[in-house]
Amino acid sequence: MNNRNAKSSGSQPEPRRCAVYTRKSTSMGLEQEFNSLDAQREACEQYISNRAHDGWQLVSERYDDGGFTGANIARPAFQKLLDHIDAGKVDVVVVYKVDRLSRSLLDFAKVMDHFSQKGVALVSITQNFSTADAMGRLTLNMLMSFAEFEREMIAERTRDKIAAARRKGKWTGGQVPLGYDVEDKKLVVNEVEAALVEQIFELYERYQSALAVAKQLNALGHLTKQATSKNSKNSGGKPWNKNAVLRVLKNGVYAGFMPYGDELHDGEHVAIIDKQRFTRIGKSLEQNQKCGRRYGNNPDYLLRGILRCGTCDCAMTPSSTRKKGMVYRYYRCINRDKRNNKQCDTSSIPAGAIEDFVVERIRNAAIDGALARQVAESLKTRVETKRKQLNDDRTKLPRRIAKLSDEARQLVDKLANTEGATAKLVEDRINQVSEALNQAESRLQQVEQAIHELAGVELEGKWLAESTANFNVVWEAMTPMNRVRLITILVKSVVIDEKTDTVTVEMTDLLNTDESDDTENGDVSTVNQHRGAVMEAMV
Repeated sequence: MNNRNAKSSGSQPEPRRCAVYTRKSTSMGLEQEFNSLDAQREACEQYISNRAHDGWQLVSERYDDGGFTGANIARPAFQKLLDHIDAGKVDVVVVYKVDRLSRSLLDFAKVMDHFSQKGVALVSITQNFSTADAMGRLTLNMLMSFAEFEREMIAERTRDKIAAARRKGKWTGGQVPLGYDVEDKKLVVNEVEAALVEQIFELYERYQSALAVAKQLNALGHLTKQATSKNSKNSGGKPWNKNAVLRVLKNGVYAGFMPYGDELHDGEHVAIIDKQRFTRIGKSLEQNQKCGRRYGNNPDYLLRGILRCGTCDCAMTPSSTRKKGMVYRYYRCINRDKRNNKQCDTSSIPAGAIEDFVVERIRNAAIDGALARQVAESLKTRVETKRKQLNDDRTKLPRRIAKLSDEARQLVDKLANTEGATAKLVEDRINQVSEALNQAESRLQQVEQAIHELAGVELEGKWLAESTANFNVVWEAMTPMNRVRLITILVKSVVIDEKTDTVTVEMTDLLNTDESDDTENGDVSTVNQHRGAVMEAMV
C-alpha cells in the first residue's frame, strides 16, 4: 500500500494544453473595459488553474468571437481553434457553457466527432461535465438538445413578433425601399426618390417592359438606392437592371401596403403610388409572364404561331442552324418535317426576310396614323360595350339574389308545416333555389372582377395605340417579347405560297369582333432573296 502510494505521488501528470473559447451573440457591450468575453475567459482560466495538479496548462492564444451567432460555426476565432486542433496544439477546449460552442445540435455533433478524432476533450465549467466519460457525453447531448430547442423557440417568437407587427402595418426593419427613409422606426417619404419611383411606374405603363425601363433609367443617369449597413458596408448605387425594376414594380409598400410573405396589409406609411395603378401594373406583369411562357424561351421568331404554308395549309415552325459561328434562322413546314417532301415541297423560309416583309406591311399601314386611330376606336368601342354589359349585370344580379333569398326563406318556413310527398317537392325546390342562388352570387363576383380588370384592358389598349402611332420609334426600342405581342395582336395570319410566288398578310380587323379579312399581298421573291445562304448553311 505504502509502495503504491509512493509511486503515485512520485509520478508527474501528463501536460494537458487547454484552450479557452468564448463567444457573445451580439456586439453590444464589447466596447467596455471588462465585457462578457472577459468574464467568460476569467472564469475558465480560474478553472484551469484549479486543475493544474492534473497537468492542465493554459495556452496563451485567445479564441474570442464577439458578435457572432451560435446557429452556425462560421466564426473566425472558432475556425482558428479548429485549425490549431488539427495542428495538434490543443488537448482540451474549455468553455463557460456548452451553447457558447454551438447552439445547433447538428453542428455540435460534427464538432464533437472532429474533437473525438483528434483526441480533444471538451469541458463546460458551469455545467460540471467532461466528454472524457460516457455519462458526460450523455449529459452533453441532453444539454445541446435543450440549447437548440431554446434557439428555435427564440427564432419562432421573433418571427411571430415580426408577423404581428407587419399585419398591423408597421415597418419591422430590413432594406429600406427606394422612395423612403426611416425615422423613429417608421417609413417616411423621401420626395426626391419618390419622384423616381413614380417615373419607374410611368415608364413601365409606356413600354410594358422592365428591361426597357431599366435602359431608360440608365440612359437618364439614375442609380439604385444606396444604403449603408450597421457594419459600414455599402450596397446599391448601381445601374438598373430588369430584376431591380421588377422589385420596385412588385413592392406593395409603394401602394401603402405592408407585405408579409404573400400577404398585403394596410401600412402606417404614406403611399407613393395609388392602389389602382399598382393593381393594374401587377396584372400587366402577370400577363407578360404568361405571354413569356406561351412563346417559350426564344421570342426572336416574330411569326411563331401565325405563319402558314400556302401549299398544304400547315403551320410553319421556327428552326435554326449554325455554320462557322453564324446562326441562320428560318421557318419550316411542319407537314414536310413530320412526313416527307412528297406531302409538301415548300422549302425552308429565311426568318429575317419574311419577318421584315411583315413588319414593313405594318409600318406602311401605320404611316398616316389610320391604324392608331383604328386601334383607339376599337378599344373605346369594346370597353364601353363590355362595361355597359357588366354594369347591367351588376344592377340585375342583386335583385335576383334578393328574390331567390326571399323565396328560399319562404320555402324553409313552408317545409316546417309540410309532410309526405309535398315535403319532398318543397325540399327539391329548396335545392333548386339554393343552386340558383349560388350561381347568381358567383356570377356577381365574376362581374365585379371583370369590371375591375377593364382598367388593365384599357392599359393594354393604350400601349397598343401608342405603339402603332409611333411605330418606327417604338419598334426599335421594343424587347423581342413585346414585338411578338404587337405582331400577334395586329396580324391574324401570314400565308406564304411558293407555287404562286405570293405572301398574304391577313391583318386583324380591330373594329370587327368577327375579325373579317383585310389582306396585304406581296411578291414572294422579297422573301426568297436570302434563301441561298440558308440552303448553303444546311449542307
